Amino acid sequence: EAPGTPSPGEGTCTLPALWPERERGPCGVLRAESSRGPTRCPRAPASEGNVSRLFLSEDVASVRTSVTFKLNGGICSLKKAEPFPEGLRPAPPVSCRAGTYYDGAQERCILCPNGTFQNEEGQITCEPCPRPENPGVQKTPEAWNVSECGGLCQPGEYSADGFAPCQLCALGTFQPEAGRTSCLPCGGGLPTKRLGATSFQDCETRVQCSPGHFYTTTHRCVRCPAGTYQPEFGKNSCVSCPGNTTTDFDGATNLTQCKNRRCGGELGDFTGYIESPNYPGNYPANAECTWVINPPPKRRILVVVPEIFLPIEDDCGDFLVMRKTASRGSATTYETCQTYERPIAFTSRSRRLWIQFKSNEGNSAKGFQVPYVTYDEDYQELIEDIVRDGRLYASENHQEILKDKKLIKALFDVLAHPQNYFRYTAQESREMFPRSFIRLLRSKVSRFLRPYR
Repeated sequence: EAPGTPSPGEGTCTLPALWPERERGPCGVLRAESSRGPTRCPRAPASEGNVSRLFLSEDVASVRTSVTFKLNGGICSLKKAEPFPEGLRPAPPVSCRAGTYYDGAQERCILCPNGTFQNEEGQITCEPCPRPENPGVQKTPEAWNVSECGGLCQPGEYSADGFAPCQLCALGTFQPEAGRTSCLPCGGGLPTKRLGATSFQDCETRVQCSPGHFYTTTHRCVRCPAGTYQPEFGKNSCVSCPGNTTTDFDGATNLTQCKNRRCGGELGDFTGYIESPNYPGNYPANAECTWVINPPPKRRILVVVPEIFLPIEDDCGDFLVMRKTASRGSATTYETCQTYERPIAFTSRSRRLWIQFKSNEGNSAKGFQVPYVTYDEDYQELIEDIVRDGRLYASENHQEILKDKKLIKALFDVLAHPQNYFRYTAQESREMFPRSFIRLLRSKVSRFLRPYR
């Protein structure tokens, strides 16, 4: 061990220099002024202990020496200095992303130059692309994978080294990846439809799998996995469901079995809709949706259920419930597990409305699309008078109004903002609503809205 002299107030000491050039390590910078001058120790810990440093060459391309300093009783000493194992490199001070490397001289990350690539983070060099004698084949700088080097055989092709010139895969074989040295056999003596096949789906099957199934590389028919479907016979692949849709189970046979499962949320506008997931298509199995309507201050909630379709044979396995809170003991406004094609309108028994829809694994159905509107609580008596009047539902014409999205929107527009009642001319009202419906509402609404004239 070579004793050193502590530097005042820094917890550091100087040692005889062992390296003539400027050295760097991932934990800091050590300086060597000359081969005979002093070298500064790393900052010492608060108590006794060892501090290790890795010393690199000027270009940070190779490790020169591994050094351990020791602090004992305030005396800093060199405990160990030995050559670092060949081929082993420390991490650079900055973790450079793939496609770049750390340049020690510039102390920053540099793009891999043409003819090289790097597919790992935190590296201090880039790897040469194959065929270094022709670096111009690389597509762009910052290559992050060997495939970026250019000149690779494309899917459906191969060569001895995976680079051009390439040959097409022969009949009965395929290759889905680039840069390969051989093609994969279909197996079972199956031919392909053409040269240069890129997937097993190009292999012609001998077994006519039924819809909802596909032919696999193990030469058997397998059900399409959930999230896919197959409507045709004799296919060796399945079609993925579009967008955010999926299927309830495996073995789907058509697009209509792909269902959107999104539902639920916080609602608080003057008007809006809640609807079963995948509406107007059949809702998915094992769905659970929760909505909460929080109306603006001093407003109440009116709900219209135009129609609802739930399977009868499920013994109430699928249901829709509306109540004040999630608690079963809270005031319930509406609950059903059956199909109703006759519309119904009602006001919420609470200012806030918690709504839940659940389905089981059994039969599915179209479900529902339920509009709601919030109205000024000063008109509570008027609204309840309207929705409780049996004449509102007496005729098919009136029922159709509550099922028509355009008409219900116009009706809700008036209920949410009563002054809008006077925007509609007599002619517009007659064209939109049956005369009997207008007569029903006119006397009720006018009595409450005269102050707005």
